[in-house]
Amino acid sequence: MSETISLLSKLITYPSITPQECGIYTLLKDFLSPLNQHYTTHIIEQENQGVKNLFWIALPRHIMIKNQTLHSKNLEGLVHLCFAGHIDVVPAGEGWDNDPFSGQVKEGIIYGRGTQDMKSGVSAFVCAIKDFLLQDSLSSSPMPFALSILLTSDEEGEGTYGTKVMLDQLKTLGILPHFCIVAEPTATEKSGDTLKIGRRGSLNGILRIKGKQGHVAYPEKCLNPVEILGHKLGDLAGINLDNGDENFTPSKLIITDIRGGMEVVNVTPNELKIMFNVRFSPASSEDSIRSYVQEVLGNISYDLELKTSSLPFITSRDSKLITHLSQVISHLYTFTPTLSTSGGTSDARFFAAFGVEVVELGVPNDRIHAINERVSCQDVENLYQIFRNLLQSFYLSNPKE
Repeated sequence: MSETISLLSKLITYPSITPQECGIYTLLKDFLSPLNQHYTTHIIEQENQGVKNLFWIALPRHIMIKNQTLHSKNLEGLVHLCFAGHIDVVPAGEGWDNDPFSGQVKEGIIYGRGTQDMKSGVSAFVCAIKDFLLQDSLSSSPMPFALSILLTSDEEGEGTYGTKVMLDQLKTLGILPHFCIVAEPTATEKSGDTLKIGRRGSLNGILRIKGKQGHVAYPEKCLNPVEILGHKLGDLAGINLDNGDENFTPSKLIITDIRGGMEVVNVTPNELKIMFNVRFSPASSEDSIRSYVQEVLGNISYDLELKTSSLPFITSRDSKLITHLSQVISHLYTFTPTLSTSGGTSDARFFAAFGVEVVELGVPNDRIHAINERVSCQDVENLYQIFRNLLQSFYLSNPKE
């Protein structure tokens, strides 16, 4: 069993359901401790409301950190590459064939909660970083960049005290990364086949259509909100709100729930409640979505609540990080990765908001959050190879910010 698979198996045995960290950071710090002899390493840890965050960074040995305080001068002239992820998982639930926290490896497959989302990614980049930094060639030619890891135990939850809080501190210290890889499970069929170079924004809405309750035998005395909405529904549900662009599909309003009435057959509802979500491109915004709904509803009596949970972002296709990753993957395998912005949102959005060029890359996601979650050991090994070769590519090219 390789070191990458062995580490992943150990990580699975920690039942780190959000926001629990369960001692994983101690395991990882011990795993990386051999690097302390060869590099200047520094750790920042945070804990708030049960959420724990970890930032670990390795710098060339000649850089000294005074008074255990890391600041911008320590990274002056260095490109800063960060690998990020989360160690928390969703609850396992019932119906598993085996213990979801056993980390069992059987016939080339490793089973357990978090195998795909996303302890495989964490294991792959932690092992890749360790092996890269311990290679003999670096002893005579120091690495020309700073290399870091950022982890949180609050990604599957609200994320209130997670990645964003650590990035706030890094910004204050003046040590934000220039580039970041978030090792979320992004692949369709095999590791490396898809790079997420951005994500759509997400907006949740609640629309309440006002009516007047009454007896169904006297419809002239009622104002039925179901009938009122019925005339407008086709202009709301599933409609393209913009045309998208080369990176994003058109924004759509998707109705997720409709409720009204008292579950009786002889009383019309007083109100109809509609819940919806909009996954939107940079061509739309909360204001434009509100304006569209208002235009459709016209003079109808209604209340509308909108809440944007995440904004859209995009990393340029010309980014050095995307170029390096695409070249590495094409060299290792017989395919060129697809550049995509599909799917849900992730902590990558926080990096983008701080001006960091960010890409998501990980193992396949066909079993995330599912019973009997599992991942192919080969996919984990391939992801390790991608990360390991990317580091070598950065080392040889010394990309400037």
